[in-house]
Amino acid sequence: MPSEPESEPAAAAPAARKRAPRRPGKPDAVLADAVTEARTGLLEVVSEDEIGNYVGAVADAERLVTHRFASRRPGYGGWFWYVTVARMPRSKKVTVSEVGLLPSNEALLAPEWVPWSDRLRPEDIAAEEELQAQERAAQEQAELEQNGDGRPGHDQTEPDQSSEQHVDATGAEEDE
Repeated sequence: MPSEPESEPAAAAPAARKRAPRRPGKPDAVLADAVTEARTGLLEVVSEDEIGNYVGAVADAERLVTHRFASRRPGYGGWFWYVTVARMPRSKKVTVSEVGLLPSNEALLAPEWVPWSDRLRPEDIAAEEELQAQERAAQEQAELEQNGDGRPGHDQTEPDQSSEQHVDATGAEEDE
């Protein structure tokens, strides 16, 4: 007799507990105090006259802090320079990871991109069609003047009647 599989429940493995992502709390003290290092890292990318006052620091993760400075770059009013700094565990050495420019809520931003087909207005199409119609009319007029008889596509020359052939009812050709 074939053996039947055991129907006893297997030892239930404990369900893996998912860890909730850690929210950065208070910024790392060494990184939060690294304002001078952050400004120095930013000065490698932009000139000093484009960097405004220090705005603050935000903890992004454990041993990862972003410092913000007001932007004085022309055309970028309401924007902030940001400098992200990090450090290795048990190290006091601060490393600049990233620098960039971000808009604030008051910053002037470009409008959202709209495809050309959606931006095209009926008057844009009408103007193009009118231009094409004028070009066609000018081309037809030039053909009329070139042909000389007032009918487009017809030559003014008459066929040579001496070499004209006629076809009779049987389909045979005969010369006149």
